[in-house]
Amino acid sequence: MITTSARLLRVVSLLSSRPTWSNAELAARLEVTERTIRRDIERLRELGYGVESVPGPGGGYRLSGGTRMPPLNLDDDEAFAVAVALREAANGPALGGDQAALSALLKLQHILPRRMAARLTGLDAAVEHTPRAPAPEASAAVLLVLASVCRASERTRLTYRDMHGKSSTRDVDPHRLVYTGAHWYFVARDVDRDEWRTFRADRVTDAQPTGVTVDLVDPPDAARLVSDTIVRTGYPFYARVRLPVPLREALRLVAPIVATHEADGDDATIITIGGSDPDQLAAYLLGLRTQVQVLSPGSVRQALLSRLDALYRSNTSAAP
Repeated sequence: MITTSARLLRVVSLLSSRPTWSNAELAARLEVTERTIRRDIERLRELGYGVESVPGPGGGYRLSGGTRMPPLNLDDDEAFAVAVALREAANGPALGGDQAALSALLKLQHILPRRMAARLTGLDAAVEHTPRAPAPEASAAVLLVLASVCRASERTRLTYRDMHGKSSTRDVDPHRLVYTGAHWYFVARDVDRDEWRTFRADRVTDAQPTGVTVDLVDPPDAARLVSDTIVRTGYPFYARVRLPVPLREALRLVAPIVATHEADGDDATIITIGGSDPDQLAAYLLGLRTQVQVLSPGSVRQALLSRLDALYRSNTSAAP
């Protein structure tokens, strides 16, 4: 059984993870009685935490605005994991150029024990990053606002610049943030158009919460919607290809952000994949290291056969 102090920290953590919790939900999550939860809430209030009671069947609790959080206590492995993650964020494309991750990393290093600082120094000496292609980056400040309105289900006035540089302002009902490894996407329902949309976070120039709380009706799978949108609109050319592998293996071979996947029985998968031209798609398919059957269009099939023929000729003519 966890100690009372540890349980109190877990209660605060849970209350911070979403707007409200019922007494029964907290008790079930912590595997204690509802009476114990009530005592814990009173103890937190005595310690200065602003925990408000929520009326309704069974009652509930929420943290009031401005509630102070407990000090951050990390063991060695936790501190090391956080430092590595911050270092990757500072060097990678996940956040914008406002140096928020680097600033957080420097603050963390100042409070780490000497042994941990030495481990991080060793990491710096041992690790190098390969050059990365420049890509538009989302601002950490924008991501924070978008994450906050998603959590609060708060209608937001979004100012957005599309791929052609045209700016527009619209009201949206936020759902999720999705990171593909290259870009952040904001998934929300466009109120005026009454349809679910994906917005590149690096193209969001302003996001203002309106104070209106919304209940989302049948929200989509955010990651799938982003993948489907990228496949449908991100490429000038498309092909349908049959892979003789189960769906799970096909998802590993071909990332969902570049293709849609459809099971073709238990042992095969049909993908719809985008590319810049038939030859580029043919080169990509050859790199999958599995058999492929191009269903359409014929230009991709011909480009694939041409590459295979050139490969065959170059190797047979060079044979002794």
